[in-house]
Amino acid sequence: MSIVIDSNLAYLQNRLGISAIKFEEQYANMSVEEILEAEAASGNQEAIKLANELLNNVNLLIKLFRLSDSENKYEILREMTSQELQLFLPEMEEKDLVQGLYYFSEDKLMAMLEDVPPEQLVKVVFEMFSKEEVVQLLPDEQLDKFLTSTDIDKNKILKHMQSIPEEYLIQVMENVSGQPVEGNDNIDLVKQIGEMNPLEFKEVLTSFQPTQKQQLVLSLGKEHPEWFQLFDADAYTNMIQTHKQKPDMVKGMAALEQEELIKMTEELPNDLLSIVITQIDTEKFAEILMDRMPEMIAEFLMK
Repeated sequence: MSIVIDSNLAYLQNRLGISAIKFEEQYANMSVEEILEAEAASGNQEAIKLANELLNNVNLLIKLFRLSDSENKYEILREMTSQELQLFLPEMEEKDLVQGLYYFSEDKLMAMLEDVPPEQLVKVVFEMFSKEEVVQLLPDEQLDKFLTSTDIDKNKILKHMQSIPEEYLIQVMENVSGQPVEGNDNIDLVKQIGEMNPLEFKEVLTSFQPTQKQQLVLSLGKEHPEWFQLFDADAYTNMIQTHKQKPDMVKGMAALEQEELIKMTEELPNDLLSIVITQIDTEKFAEILMDRMPEMIAEFLMK
């Protein structure tokens, strides 16, 4: 490993009280560690104190090695393994993790999104679409899957079915039963539908026109938003990829929890992952180096 970063030698010179002439003549080509050793050997108490502080004083580490500079952070990060890089991700702000998603292709973003928990996928979808838009854009077979799901309370369906116009109810009932249908009103017709055998009831639901299905699904979904989790993940990702551009996709994925954002970011190659991590808070960056990677501090002390 060879780390070359921009050390703050002016700070070192001033802190140790070294004259400009001496610094230029004796220390111009020395590493920080060599300068500290030479000054400590000559009895410079400040050098001894500084050497002891380097592995314990976060602010000193930041100042001496200009860690606020993202290029210096990058030079350190680019030498790390994937496992070492991943130590920084839990300490990053979610907005910085989200920015890292721009490095993925749209196809990869959607593939990763399909693997998140259903409740988080739905949150992402509703960052980009209204409930009305979602229901209108879902394919008919997804609406059928929703309406015939065993997770949906039959009585809830019947309740919301009462809002469908009488003529549509009669038409569907006659198509399914093959018999003329009589009813006093929507409530009576829906009651009759509720008394059908399970197969006929299912056929009624799937025989409605798309507009009626959308109306029914939307009405049920507004009362029970958690039921939007019943749609297939790829139905949602296909919707997103068809109707949204990458900036909208990434913006919507900000609704994901940090744990999921970290899982996604970990899939970046090391060079891109390092760039993302340069956005981490500098103090947190220094603390992780001190606590988890003291040998790396020793490495760039010698450069």
